[in-house]
Amino acid sequence: MWSPGPRCPVREQRARWERKRGRTALELLETEHRYEEQLGLVAQYFLCILRAKGTLQPAELQAVFGPWESIHVASQELLLHLEAGNWGAGLERFCHHLELYTRFAANEEQSRATLQKWLRKKHFRKFVQLQEGRPEFGGLRLVDLLPLPLKRLQQYENLVVALAENTGPDSSDYQQLTRAALKLSEVTQQVSAIGREHENGRQLHRIQTLLSGSRAKGLTKGRWFLRQGWLLVVPPKGEPKSRMFFLFSDALLMAKPRSVLYILHGGTFICQALYPMAQCQLRRIFGHSGGPGGGLLSLSFPHEKLLLMSMDQEALSRWYHSLTIAIRYALNLPWF
Repeated sequence: MWSPGPRCPVREQRARWERKRGRTALELLETEHRYEEQLGLVAQYFLCILRAKGTLQPAELQAVFGPWESIHVASQELLLHLEAGNWGAGLERFCHHLELYTRFAANEEQSRATLQKWLRKKHFRKFVQLQEGRPEFGGLRLVDLLPLPLKRLQQYENLVVALAENTGPDSSDYQQLTRAALKLSEVTQQVSAIGREHENGRQLHRIQTLLSGSRAKGLTKGRWFLRQGWLLVVPPKGEPKSRMFFLFSDALLMAKPRSVLYILHGGTFICQALYPMAQCQLRRIFGHSGGPGGGLLSLSFPHEKLLLMSMDQEALSRWYHSLTIAIRYALNLPWF
């Protein structure tokens, strides 16, 4: 009677690695095919035609699409390596093109703004709709396709890291895959930082449009937006007053809503005060338990003291946490 031999944990682990590596490699290959195809659709039906017709000047094409065609060429080259099974060499070579993705990310805001400007023109909008209606696009719109390289970059990192982790150190392409995974992680972090800067710029611009008053000027320079919301200001005498607060990395801005008589400026605010967080001493007076009843925060500055109240203890805790971060950030202290 046949009986199985003794189990070998090392051999079983290697078999699991090989299966995971195979699945990851197949997923990378299949998704790269689809990615290259979509890059090609935009290049063929938008970039090439717009350039040939002279609808957009070279500078405007660059503003909308950035290094799209170079990214497409890099994907085509990578596909040739993947199809030939040259995983390590192909991915390491592909990493030489990752600077295209940082350029693409840096251009994202300009791309969005330029495209929206042109979409307001009837002839351009009709052209875009005509191209989007082609069966090759499967219902996808140009605005859906333009962020594609940045989404793919995150997929690259996930897949290549998984590929490297499931490749044995004795494999011929282990070192190449490990270097490619590290480089992709580095570039992904750079692109994420660019994205955070763009989002912060949008938030600062949004807030600037909501505010008036001399103290509100210059909010778009050198600060990070952290939080906004309504809090009750408790004065030494009288009733608490509801105010809108905008918290930045270096300052806390207090604003009151405009009078209802300003019909054309509904939802906007008048800036009342700007408090430097580097000079703030923060205490939670009550509201530690997380139960009902609200809470109170004390913010002391050299020439003024604020008592801020919220009837929602969870919201108050979030404010306390954000204010603590802002103070430490303003003082150049670690905040994590």
